[in-house]
Amino acid sequence: QVQLVESGGGLVQAGGSLRLSCAASGRTFSSYAMGWFRQAPGKEREFVAAISWTGGNTVYADSAKGRFIISRDNAKNTVYLQMNSLKPEDTAVYYCAAGLYGSRQSLYDYWGQGTQVTVSS
Repeated sequence: QVQLVESGGGLVQAGGSLRLSCAASGRTFSSYAMGWFRQAPGKEREFVAAISWTGGNTVYADSAKGRFIISRDNAKNTVYLQMNSLKPEDTAVYYCAAGLYGSRQSLYDYWGQGTQVTVSS
């Protein structure tokens, strides 16, 4: 079992930056790939970024490429999402998830409760 708690969301102006964190409980964190997903109001939840259990592989949604960076610190049981050059369309609830590496939501078994990111224009 893995429990995930996101933090770091908030209100930021367009062009600004935020760093999301996802703290995991359990001693098996390092064996899971981690992903970030987001859900905007009235829209389906979508993939943002994922990182393999070693941290050696990452994949991003087109909307995140060049602006977001996913990283992990297995010693701290934490995964991060550095978000730069934020746009109003990045406004969403951001979720972290633990599971198998990839962009499909079905690969992930454990989910956090989400953290709100709001980008003002």
